[in-house]
Amino acid sequence: MAGLLDGKVAIVTGAGHGIGRGHALELARHGASVVVNDLGTSVHGEGRGRDADEVVDIITSRGGKAAADYGDVSSEADVEAMVKTALDDFGQLDIVVNNAGIVRDKVIWNMGVDDFDLVMAVHVRGTWLLSRAAARHWRQVAKASAEPSVYGRLINTTSGAGLSGNFGQSNYAAAKAAIVGMTLTISLELASIGVTANVIGPGGRTRISSTMPGAEAPKDFDPTDDSEFDPLDPTLSAPVVAWLASPEADHVSGQVIKAFSESIQLMGGWRAEATVNNGGQRWDATKLGALFATDVFKTRAPGLRLGS
Repeated sequence: MAGLLDGKVAIVTGAGHGIGRGHALELARHGASVVVNDLGTSVHGEGRGRDADEVVDIITSRGGKAAADYGDVSSEADVEAMVKTALDDFGQLDIVVNNAGIVRDKVIWNMGVDDFDLVMAVHVRGTWLLSRAAARHWRQVAKASAEPSVYGRLINTTSGAGLSGNFGQSNYAAAKAAIVGMTLTISLELASIGVTANVIGPGGRTRISSTMPGAEAPKDFDPTDDSEFDPLDPTLSAPVVAWLASPEADHVSGQVIKAFSESIQLMGGWRAEATVNNGGQRWDATKLGALFATDVFKTRAPGLRLGS
């Protein structure tokens, strides 16, 4: 039986542990060759290591193809080298999953500028740099081809903090919200060449979630292990990523999909929940209190209105 991603080549960042590890293993399971990127830092962005090697070993031991990359996603040179690895080792680039991330949680009055800047650099700059490098490559392929479109799948990562906010994570939440706006824009910019860009909102017991007070210690799961269902398994979003990366999802772009535990949710984003109109007149600030209470926030009953 042909694999869903046979012949495809993917880059997955932050793939040494947790969610990214699950993505890499799942993509390889369906036939993709995978560049497994991981800087090997702590969850706070400290140090370096070769955590990607273990994931590569698992993939190759199962007959798949993989290459390790230890680059820093916030470095332009490292990102360019990452793409070069995919092209040199496997001859093409079809799928990019931006997953790398760190946390430096503090309430805003205790957060240092370095804590903010490093989190933004990894999440926002890192996602943007690899998205740009992939976009440039796909545009070059499109220009050199007689076909009107190329195969390209960009999948970026948000989180509940970015979609709903979370106490003590003003840096992380800002970064994860920014990734949504970035990806929606990229989906428009790359539509003419057939490249899709979507956002995944995963979850589970990970190194990042384990930093929360009272959280359990993380452990690495294997998406091929169906022996027991754990609702906090961080690889449960991986099948959704594999499907978004596949030819079957060529009609899906500019979407935010939350995949946590046993649920898949299409997120609606910022849409008008209430609209009031002043008929071409300037608003009067002294009269807005009642209007917001009755017609916007609906915290007060408006009472009987003629014609309604």
